[in-house]
Amino acid sequence: MAENKNYLDDLTLLQANYKDYPTEPSKDILEAFNNQHPNNDYWITFNCPEFTSLCPVTSQPDFGNITVKYRPDEKCVESKSLKLYLFAYRNHNAFHEAVTNMILDDLVELLNPKEMIVIGEFRPRGGISLDIEARYQQN
Repeated sequence: MAENKNYLDDLTLLQANYKDYPTEPSKDILEAFNNQHPNNDYWITFNCPEFTSLCPVTSQPDFGNITVKYRPDEKCVESKSLKLYLFAYRNHNAFHEAVTNMILDDLVELLNPKEMIVIGEFRPRGGISLDIEARYQQN
């Protein structure tokens, strides 16, 4: 069991009663651990159906669903850190395209996955909805 503890040593957000919620998104919030099955080719999918950010023009809230799908290489994102990272966008003013691509860029920098897709499906504002799909693939 000591071997399993080592790969979790760098994870700081899994403590019970953690309440230091970030107010702005930052890649520094994200944590990763070593992939325990690096020789397997598999997908990991996270779905955040209550995502919120702010319109950069009106500062009105924009509601959406963020889906993160990736094929891990050496690292996997720790889910609570991802939740806190996505939660931090609630006070962030940015267009939907920027938000979706920022999430992709930060996660790719953290994980260097084999492949990643971030999909932002935003609720209608002014009678029209907007979906963005940003992709990354290792060379």
